Amino acid sequence: MRYMTIASLILLIGTLPASLYSKHVDLIEINGGTINPISAEYINDAIANAEASKSECLILLLDTPGGLLSATQSIVKDMLASNVPLVVYVYPSGSGAVSAGVSITIAAHIAAMASGTSIGAAHPVTGAKTDSADVGIQKATNWWASFNRSIAEKRGRNADWVEQAVIHSVSITETEALKLKVIDFICPNLDSLLIMLDGRTVDVDSGKVTLQTKNASIRRHEMGTRSKILDMISNPSIAYFLMIIGLLGLYFEFSNPGLILPGVIGGICIILFLFSIQQLPISVTGILLIIFATILFVLEIKVPSYGILTIGGIISMILGSLMLFKNTPTMSVQVPLGIILTTTLTTAAIFVLIIGFALRAQTKKITTGSEGIIGEEGVAISTFERGTVGNIKVHGEYWKAESLDTIEKGNIVIVEEINRLRLKVRKRN
Repeated sequence: MRYMTIASLILLIGTLPASLYSKHVDLIEINGGTINPISAEYINDAIANAEASKSECLILLLDTPGGLLSATQSIVKDMLASNVPLVVYVYPSGSGAVSAGVSITIAAHIAAMASGTSIGAAHPVTGAKTDSADVGIQKATNWWASFNRSIAEKRGRNADWVEQAVIHSVSITETEALKLKVIDFICPNLDSLLIMLDGRTVDVDSGKVTLQTKNASIRRHEMGTRSKILDMISNPSIAYFLMIIGLLGLYFEFSNPGLILPGVIGGICIILFLFSIQQLPISVTGILLIIFATILFVLEIKVPSYGILTIGGIISMILGSLMLFKNTPTMSVQVPLGIILTTTLTTAAIFVLIIGFALRAQTKKITTGSEGIIGEEGVAISTFERGTVGNIKVHGEYWKAESLDTIEKGNIVIVEEINRLRLKVRKRN
């Protein structure tokens, strides 16, 4: 009976999913995106899930130009308090751990880089002033340098280099990073990384852990659809487009009530823009300048100024676009100049086309109603002398007409005037 019980347990264990007892590592990826509250939530959730699933380690494939201060701090805090080993791998070739990426890399228990990658350039950027003597910049630089130095010292990395990366915006290759003990090793791909991690002992928040990753399976955790959309909206260029499209949509709806579609699109874009500015450091001055530019474009339609208002609108929109986002201590947030110029000129062109249509509509000859018949040609249905009344046919309609000269039946006549329902005509020369 006892042997049957043991055999049954063995069979039961054999039917359990392999994931319950097999070794595995969790893997997430920041591929070229900025560090913002959405990516911070993604990384922090991944740490919690890796701890819950007893993962051997959590690997973060990192390639980022930088990020927001609050988001970076949130990530680093969770990394330092993690009970699961964290591995940051700057990958693939051509990638970089820039600015906030430096903080995340040095906060990992193990840091690795692929060939052809770089790390550094963590100097804080603030506002429009760039003078190194500015007190605000000095304070931000000193604080950010001490913040990163403390992380490096806790993880046993080269704190002096980290400090230089902040103060002097130093950037180095993977080879230099290994030589300076900023990272632990260089490896060509993910398979090699798992082999190199195997057997390493790291200090997590709860104690020492020895990694067993050589034959571990990899569980990829991609950012969810919701997070991907929110992360995309948090991109400065996307947020900029949303605001411009929203303003245009609302203008067309208010100027042509009942179109519905422009109003719906404009409303959605403005709401999404309002969400994005919660994730990005926005400048009220930039928004006001762009709104003022839109007003100038609209006034050009209502009050022709021979292009003065349009030129003012273009200048205002370019300035507003350049000032739309503030810089943060860990990332220079801005919309590329090429996108700004293209969007501004396209917006101006749209309004110029509207102005053109409006002017053509105002100067176009009237072709409908009683006024539309003046200057048109007709055919005399009867013969009548000058000053007498006869019948003519214009636009397929029969009219009573007073002749300004002698007209014979079949002659081509031109309408000169209209008085109520009687025309004045003359014979075509």
